[in-house]
Amino acid sequence: QIDYTGTEPSSPCNKCLNVSWDSTPPCTCTINFTLEHSFESNVFMYYGLSNFYQNHRRYVKSRDDSQLNGDNSSLLNPSKECEPYRTNEDKPIAPCGAIANSMFNDTLKLYRIDNDTRTPIPLIKKGIAWWTDKNVKFRNPTGDGNNLTALFQGTTKPVNWPKPVYMLDPAEPDNNGFINEDFIVWMRTAALPTFRKLYRLIERKNNLQPTLQAGKYSLDIAYNYPVHSFDGRKRMILSTISWMGGKNPFLGIAYITVGSICFFLGVVLLFIHHKYGNRNTSADIPN
Repeated sequence: QIDYTGTEPSSPCNKCLNVSWDSTPPCTCTINFTLEHSFESNVFMYYGLSNFYQNHRRYVKSRDDSQLNGDNSSLLNPSKECEPYRTNEDKPIAPCGAIANSMFNDTLKLYRIDNDTRTPIPLIKKGIAWWTDKNVKFRNPTGDGNNLTALFQGTTKPVNWPKPVYMLDPAEPDNNGFINEDFIVWMRTAALPTFRKLYRLIERKNNLQPTLQAGKYSLDIAYNYPVHSFDGRKRMILSTISWMGGKNPFLGIAYITVGSICFFLGVVLLFIHHKYGNRNTSADIPN
């Protein structure tokens, strides 16, 4: 895990701490780090946020699923649940709501350093969203042709976004608009205030060599996402999975805690049963 919030004065990202949503050009910083051990299999690159409450009731409701599913009428007339991010300058916002408006927009790039030469690590941005989200829940509007600019005509971008939804990934038409996978991943809200979301995939190319060799690396960050105002933190995580899945210490801690409580209560109730359970509870009623 690499924390790049920048609250420490010595951090390279400290200069970006008070960045705003619409900073032009974006603040950039680079953090160097070392991998002590090689990553043998496919690597999953996550971004993590702390003290960010995506589970707030009004935040979770602030979306229009019909609009996100490509319904043309909802595109121009979003649900009132999206207030106050329903319209802007008398135009409907697409996508509307607080969840979309707060979408994570830092750009992360990874490099391997070998003899002072930086080699970029290929990061795959497709395949990071759930299949059901990509193919069922999220759809672009329909109409004549596949020109997203025309299909989204009459709408405006979310307040905090630097560009409209149909320009999220201009290079990939099938990864643009409401079906952009970075957007889809963000829209699946987290249950806890500290969470991680999948950002990119690093595939293993050669079975004879690890995906990421042990050594020196650098992380280039286009720092766009402000978290200092609510004492949040940002981090980049590199992880792999085994045949049992990914590492999730929360579940293990939760199971052990609940199991220990149940065992303790079982012992207490067993003691109460043996001590008081054999008493005659029938009352003698005098004549």
